[in-house]
Amino acid sequence: MDDRYDVVVAGAGPAGAQCARDLAGRDYDVLVLETESEEEFPRQSNKSTAGTFPSMMASFSVPNEVVMNFTDTVVLESPNDYTVQEQAGAVLEFADFKRFLVRDGRERGADYRFDARVSAPITEGGDVVGVEFNGDEQVFADIVVDATGPSAPLARELGVSDLERERQAIGIEYEFEGVSVDHPGYADLTDAMMLRLDHDLAPGGYSWIFHTGEDTAKVGLCYIQNEYHSDRAREGMTVDDYLEYWLDTDPRFETATKLEGKQHRGSAHIQHPGTLYTDSFMAVGDTVPTVDPLWGEGIRKGMKSARAAAVTADAALTPREPDTSAEAMSTYADLWHSEVAPKARARLLMTELLYYAPNERYDRLMADLDATDQDTLAEVNGGNPLAMRKLLHLSDLPMLVDFARERLDYHLPTGSPRAAASALYSALLGR
Repeated sequence: MDDRYDVVVAGAGPAGAQCARDLAGRDYDVLVLETESEEEFPRQSNKSTAGTFPSMMASFSVPNEVVMNFTDTVVLESPNDYTVQEQAGAVLEFADFKRFLVRDGRERGADYRFDARVSAPITEGGDVVGVEFNGDEQVFADIVVDATGPSAPLARELGVSDLERERQAIGIEYEFEGVSVDHPGYADLTDAMMLRLDHDLAPGGYSWIFHTGEDTAKVGLCYIQNEYHSDRAREGMTVDDYLEYWLDTDPRFETATKLEGKQHRGSAHIQHPGTLYTDSFMAVGDTVPTVDPLWGEGIRKGMKSARAAAVTADAALTPREPDTSAEAMSTYADLWHSEVAPKARARLLMTELLYYAPNERYDRLMADLDATDQDTLAEVNGGNPLAMRKLLHLSDLPMLVDFARERLDYHLPTGSPRAAASALYSALLGR
């Protein structure tokens, strides 16, 4: 085996495997180091509900064979209401999807080493020149990419990752058969992805039902482990307890049966990213983090971050005199903020409204969405401040102003709520 590569990628999740896939397709020598054994991969295939959209599949040439069910609508539920939004989607079989990315990357020329636990970067003169794995093994590269997710052993040591414990969301999901997707009194969830905003079920988070075909569905919930969750949580209840409570109280699950071996757990951080890069190094996917703050969807964002890193590496390595300095790697940050997750701060503000508003505000949100055109939700998801304004009320401003000051470091006027709100809105328009 060659111990010198153009690029070494730590982690074979969607972001890492896609980065390797892109670079191998451009004839670079790429090595992916993956913690799991090849025989069991992907044993930990459970870190995504695997809901995505046709645009992602087309952009990254993902075959239909990894899709469990194509969906036609997104349903949003509140404690007492719901709204149906026309939006084509796809629920992936996540394990098949991950195996496809690895297989296709190998066919393009990428090398993979399984049972390879990355532990630390190798540096010389302040530059990253390789990685250590499995204790004392080493491999060297011109560029290193950390795609290990929240563990981030390389990004943390290099000061690139600064994941905050109070911004970590945890989740649990089961796959079921016998789910009543067209139950009287509820929205029709046939060929739909449903998200429910209800603190009784998921304090400081949301729950979901993703239809996977016939009477089967993925059912789960997640929440951010911080003071907002604690304020609404029931004493002693874990994420498992909340899911069991929902299963026991929602009539759509009365005849549902858990599918064997289909319990999934995962975590992600909902926060503004850190520095993203340094000399000869980039962090992608959940290492950054890159999860969509509004809906928790991480596949498309992770894949786009992988492509941005691959484009940056290509530009750095192509010249006769390759340049992998921090200045050269900064192209990745430019692409991340312009193409991967534009208007990230504005969208984090909408996350505040979605996750932390009281239950009665969720009912009002459903009515607001029904009163606007079908494009409003998509525009909000893209960070359009004018669309966001359609869904905001005066009563929301104190909460959003506090969040902007405390979490996003906005410097807003004090004393006058009106002046602070005006400054916040002006800042959003500029971002």
